[in-house]
Amino acid sequence: MTTENIIVLSAFAVYMLIMIIIGFVYSRKTKNNEDYFLGGRNLGGWTAALSAQASDMSGWLLMGLPGSIYLAGTGEVWIAVGLLIGTILNWYIVSSRLRKYTIVAGNSLTIPSFFQNRYRDKHGIIKIVSAVIIAIFFAVYTASAFSSGAKLFATLFGHGVNGQMDQNAYLIGLIIATVVILVYTFMGGFKAVCTTDLIQGLLMLVAILAVPIIAYSILTWDTGFSQALTAKGVQNPSNFINFFKNDDGSNVSAVSIISSLAWGLGYFGMPHIIIRFMAIKNEQEVKKSRKIAIAWVVISLTASCLIGLIARAFLTNQLDGTNSETAFIRLIQQIFSGNGVLIFIGGIFLCGILAAIMSTADSQLLVTASAVSEDMYKGVINKKASEKKALWVGKIAVVVVAIIAFIIALNPNSSIMGLVSDAWAGFGAAFGPVVLLALFWKRSNLAGAVSGMAVGAMTVITWDYIPLINGDTIYAATGLYSLVVGFALALVVNVIVSLLTKKPSKEITDEFESIKNLEV
Repeated sequence: MTTENIIVLSAFAVYMLIMIIIGFVYSRKTKNNEDYFLGGRNLGGWTAALSAQASDMSGWLLMGLPGSIYLAGTGEVWIAVGLLIGTILNWYIVSSRLRKYTIVAGNSLTIPSFFQNRYRDKHGIIKIVSAVIIAIFFAVYTASAFSSGAKLFATLFGHGVNGQMDQNAYLIGLIIATVVILVYTFMGGFKAVCTTDLIQGLLMLVAILAVPIIAYSILTWDTGFSQALTAKGVQNPSNFINFFKNDDGSNVSAVSIISSLAWGLGYFGMPHIIIRFMAIKNEQEVKKSRKIAIAWVVISLTASCLIGLIARAFLTNQLDGTNSETAFIRLIQQIFSGNGVLIFIGGIFLCGILAAIMSTADSQLLVTASAVSEDMYKGVINKKASEKKALWVGKIAVVVVAIIAFIIALNPNSSIMGLVSDAWAGFGAAFGPVVLLALFWKRSNLAGAVSGMAVGAMTVITWDYIPLINGDTIYAATGLYSLVVGFALALVVNVIVSLLTKKPSKEITDEFESIKNLEV
């Protein structure tokens, strides 16, 4: 191992040790399920905002999105535009009302339990369906985070992911990322996760701002940006930086733009994000969180796109489709080299990538644990279970889902962006319409919610995984993102089934109306 590797590893070790210590501290403060899964509903504005957005912006923010722009240019930024719109709508439309409604609806600790309480589901059908969907899609989503961590370590210490030695480095990185995330999630629960997310969100912000600014300053010191792109093989720089053009000069298709913008719809159904709304201390903190979160997203998405562009002009060794997702890592390596101090600073910035990975994986594991513990075990299987026993079931679920995600992530050639895309579509289509209708449509009922949820999830699975058109999936044949179709069908089915079946009881509609003037 080289001296440079030792210095970078020392930065990583300090960072990981801090995260584990936080988990240990909060493990001593966790007394019950509400503490473990919602932090006692006592999150402040900054913690809630940065936790929500850090848990959202996983490794794809610093690896997947820059890698896409590195290869194809700014025609790929429409995903960022869609995500920004979705973030704004989520905070302004969903956050406050969801927080109030979950308190009134039986003090719901999880999204599935809110659905059950909202619709008075005495048999727990909607909780079981929700918990199964969460377990399936979070296994895929968590795998993307683990894969990001493995690629980070393999790139730094194994010179890529090709060849036997590289695969060993990938596997070692995968094991390290999995173990560290598991340790502090297992010990500390929601408050530990949110506190570490606050730290990680700030670290991500510093890294994602500082690196492209430094790189651009170095790059344009004695040449123009367009000239630098041309020197690195970009045939037409004006196309490369045009939102409506591909690198080869062709127009970005309407289907591509619609699919990219549709990423914004996913926010309404992301359990690990909207559960933060449920945990905020009061209405004043919601308003504070909203401003902080939106500002963070504007800055981080803009900087992420700039990383892809600048890396294409800056990097000495050009990347292809198999390793383009390591562009930010290689950018840091090339800038911060030469002496121990610079290498250590680079190591701190690389911890920003690790922060993005860990902040999402821990949140996903915790939501999965709450779904299994509160919704499946205590809600359906053993309703008389003690809180202590249910808590341990949830912690065991964290380990099981992490193992499944670990197995999915074992393939070093898996695409971070592809894994995130599949999971994002699944949650957005299954839960997004249900959340919106549960909050804002009094006529919505249990039959409509369950039907819409099932249709949304099955549409995404069918669209993305089953080869129905000449041996290809529908997505491969059309290029249309499954979330567009899944969300629309789920919404329509939910409305139609609700209208064709029995109206909600007066108890349900009175509770719905009571939210308007509620102050909590």
